[in-house]
Amino acid sequence: MREYLDLVKLVIDKGTPKKTRTGVDTISYFGAFYKVDLNKGFPLLTTKKMHWNSLLYEVLWYLSGEDHIRNLRKHTKIWDAWADEDGNLETAYGYYWRHFPSAQRNKNGEWVVTEVDQIKYVIDEIQRNPNSRRLVVSAWEPGNATTSKLPPCHYTFAFNVNNGKLNCHLTQRSGDIALGIPFNLAAYSLLTQIIAQETNLKLGEFAHTIIDAHIYIADRDADTANFDHLEGLKEQLKREPLPLPQLKISNKPIDDLTFDDFELINYQHHEKIKFEVAV
Repeated sequence: MREYLDLVKLVIDKGTPKKTRTGVDTISYFGAFYKVDLNKGFPLLTTKKMHWNSLLYEVLWYLSGEDHIRNLRKHTKIWDAWADEDGNLETAYGYYWRHFPSAQRNKNGEWVVTEVDQIKYVIDEIQRNPNSRRLVVSAWEPGNATTSKLPPCHYTFAFNVNNGKLNCHLTQRSGDIALGIPFNLAAYSLLTQIIAQETNLKLGEFAHTIIDAHIYIADRDADTANFDHLEGLKEQLKREPLPLPQLKISNKPIDDLTFDDFELINYQHHEKIKFEVAV
């Protein structure tokens, strides 16, 4: 996918050195942006092999609204580093998607906390008023963010309907170019296709703003040498993108979808490139 390779090149060419909380330095670029046309195929990276099963299970876990990873662990260990030994997660994206706390005063002037299912709201609002500019979902709860081990990176997204097509824009405070961004790109494109199908819309574009777009770099002679992502990304820049796969989703309500309802068709890819996660 050329858009992703252009993003990689942008950060390499114009990024600046930056220290991080992980102890592994980065090349960091402020305010990266790209978008892809979802009609050209499902945007799963082809310049390296992606773990499609893990990605799909993660998105379905988000949609479940769970605040633990006990069920997700049966299929992928992707969130193990940030959960406690019982699988509880301080910041679970899907929990806030489906159960965002909303405080309102009652008639007695007392604060009462209720929950908002933001995914349901977006779907219902698209069906009521597709021209709405309020199709926003947030995973950023300020109180939680001040205490969480890992506050949401991809913290808010918004949908937009234009000419019968559903578009999605994701805003991300922090983006690991080698590991996280390929997953984020595919995950939110998948979510867009799910909601487009639910609301009888065609696919439009996925747009992505990354506030701190970064590549992890490390001294090969240091303890952090395994976390260097630069060489693997340079290898991807040498590879020619392959045709994108197609994605078919069973025609079922969003909350009834399971892993077997998704079919990835003709996924071609180059060899796997291993990147370590800086926790």
